[in-house]
Amino acid sequence: MAKSESFFHKILDSLIGGKDADAARKKQLKNIAKVLSKSRFKFYKAGSDQALPAMAKFFYDLYKALSACQTLFNTQQNPAYYKNIAVDLSLSDVQKQMIETLSEEAIQEAAKSMQINQLKEKVKSDLANFSGEFDQSKIQEIDATYQKLLALRAFCTFDYYFIIKKFDSTVKENDFSKSPKFNAIDASYISNDLKDFTVLLYSLPLAEDWSGVLALLTKMRGGSEPIKSSQWAKILSRLSQIKTSRVFEMIIQLSTKDPLYQVQYEEKREQIVETYLEKIRTEAQTAIKKIENAQKNSKVDALLNQIFGTTSISSLQNYTDEQSAYFTKKNLGGFEYTKPLNYLKTFLVEYVKKDVRAYADLVLVRGKWATSPFTAEMSDAYNAILEYSEKITLFDKKLSEDDGEYGKKLKTLLPRADRDKEAANIIKTTLRDNNTLAKEYIVSATKQLIVFGKITKLLIEDYQKQRPELMTNWKELDRFAETPINELGVNVYKKIYLVVQLMQGLVSGQA
Repeated sequence: MAKSESFFHKILDSLIGGKDADAARKKQLKNIAKVLSKSRFKFYKAGSDQALPAMAKFFYDLYKALSACQTLFNTQQNPAYYKNIAVDLSLSDVQKQMIETLSEEAIQEAAKSMQINQLKEKVKSDLANFSGEFDQSKIQEIDATYQKLLALRAFCTFDYYFIIKKFDSTVKENDFSKSPKFNAIDASYISNDLKDFTVLLYSLPLAEDWSGVLALLTKMRGGSEPIKSSQWAKILSRLSQIKTSRVFEMIIQLSTKDPLYQVQYEEKREQIVETYLEKIRTEAQTAIKKIENAQKNSKVDALLNQIFGTTSISSLQNYTDEQSAYFTKKNLGGFEYTKPLNYLKTFLVEYVKKDVRAYADLVLVRGKWATSPFTAEMSDAYNAILEYSEKITLFDKKLSEDDGEYGKKLKTLLPRADRDKEAANIIKTTLRDNNTLAKEYIVSATKQLIVFGKITKLLIEDYQKQRPELMTNWKELDRFAETPINELGVNVYKKIYLVVQLMQGLVSGQA
């Protein structure tokens, strides 16, 4: 605004010269004073350049009338609150019922009697129906109400007390028990305050319907009106007269000796309905995700108990959640497959090298197979499974901070990551590469377990046949087995089946 005024002053000076320009300015100010003197609002005395008690009374009356609104707005500072309440008030009875079903509590309750996939479809349908109730007309009405609410909030929370106190220093804030005694003051003393006020005044859509906004205020105040509609109507009428007469604009021009001053403001338009709907969608989807995670964790715990007899399992030293936390705190990423890799390693050590090995030694070493392609397939799968145990061990050692190839590098770079973009990028790349390798080990080892498990199942079925087709010496193998070979095979198959379920549940994108 100042730049614009300066620009016009320069043009004026260049056209008619410095002294002539000053004379022209004085003439303009004199004309403005003449127009202002004819105004019904006796707020200013041009001869002495004074703001009069009538102006103070105008602001005092506003201050008193809007005090309850000001308190109401001041107690709620969260911008999101006003967006939500503007939409909430517009909801139809049908929408109010719909939104109840989309709350986290309602979704949690529905999950007790519905499968997760059914629940997802229900929530998706409810969201679509709820959103569909907002047609273009309704959206425009809500947005308009919100804009008026913001404009009223700014107008009500204007510091009227600060202006009034300049006219009467004895006035106490929010104390309307006695009438103040206002004195005339130098108008330049409040010129900036007047500029701020006129911006707010001119931003108010005075001629529009305010019933929706007043209803919002009443709802915000728990059903009690902070200002009656009749009182607000009188204020709007008076404000409209002041705006039309340009009385404050002229007072500012005279008190600042700037005849070119104009009130400048911009109308901000914000579309809040889509933001509101996105919030509802996000909250509903988050509730679904919580349920999925809870069910997944419950299933994981059940599988861990069946496989290991406990949920407290630890085999890895470096590729862990604890080590990952150092990187996630700095938003650098982290170790993504710590749990499945840890569980897999524990299974390979505690079970594959015992029961699975015992079964493999019997059927692959001592077993006499009929002509079958399964022998080599099962042997290759078993050897691959054993190799993954060693691969995971070496992988974990490489992440050791003391002597690991990657661990030492990460430890060195981490303190520099906050200020060194290149160091941060190297850490992110290193973590990403290690996560890719961890997932590859999990997926590949699980595939080999599936192969070994499928053939084990065929052998179990073959053992139970009167005339076996795959193995010709079952009775002989039983004599070598510490545990009956069929029982051992069933146990091996069950454990492998459970581990495969566990891995597939924890690692996405697995075949």
